[in-house]
Amino acid sequence: MPVDSRRLQGPESAFSYTLLEKKDANAEESVLSADLQKMLIGSNQVRKDKRKPTDARPLFLRTGIISQAKGSAYIEQGNTKLVCGVYGPREVQKKSDFRLNGQLFCELKFAPFSCQKRRSHQQDNEELVLSGLLREALEAAVCLHHFPKAQVEVNIMVIENDGSPLAAALTCASLALASASIPMYDLVIGTAVRQLPKLLLLDPTKDEEWQPKLNHDENNSNLTVGFMPSMQQICAYVHEGVSNPEELEQMLKLVTEYCLKVQPVVQLCLKETIEKMLANEGENKDAE
Repeated sequence: MPVDSRRLQGPESAFSYTLLEKKDANAEESVLSADLQKMLIGSNQVRKDKRKPTDARPLFLRTGIISQAKGSAYIEQGNTKLVCGVYGPREVQKKSDFRLNGQLFCELKFAPFSCQKRRSHQQDNEELVLSGLLREALEAAVCLHHFPKAQVEVNIMVIENDGSPLAAALTCASLALASASIPMYDLVIGTAVRQLPKLLLLDPTKDEEWQPKLNHDENNSNLTVGFMPSMQQICAYVHEGVSNPEELEQMLKLVTEYCLKVQPVVQLCLKETIEKMLANEGENKDAE
């Protein structure tokens, strides 16, 4: 990966100053499940943002955000905001990457101001992992054999991260690909769910997400799923934490039911996009 020569690089033996901070080891070692549940949800079974455990955040979708891209989409899921641009299909430049089927290149990047801690301009390990998961999920939904010897680029920028960025990225990328007229088997709807003992939180925020340093007991996990509603198939599955099979079955049922509810919203957004395109074409013909 190229190094930014305009920035001062620290010595190889340097380490983060945060390692010198004094921390309470007993407090960070584990958090009791009962205390954690009280922190995330009140006694009236309402979360901090006044949602019920099985309620999702408000969803906003828009296409045609990037004029230079062949297809683009913007999504707001609560305070989580992403924009996606699709470019191509383009001819593969490197002969070593030649394949009979088409290829997908996916890149997910957090804006430097998107998180509470400022992110680096260069792609870090978390972004590389999320980009790989995004590519694997979309490859199952895109008809790659329709554009052989070519490559489609999917670039996603996270403008603000308030939890469940991968789930929002799956929905946004699927909508952008469809608006770019890329052949697809089905739309991909992304959803996340947070598991607590005897409680499931749909579409968790940043504060509600599973953290490996604090939540390492049983029945405490986070699940992100990419679901193709028309085909009834799962194309992405990311599970973090510890869960038993019975709890996993309930989590999958909850996320698939939510995906079926979101599908008409995504289809309506695509319908409005096509109607605008047809109306503009009709106006241009009348002007000629």
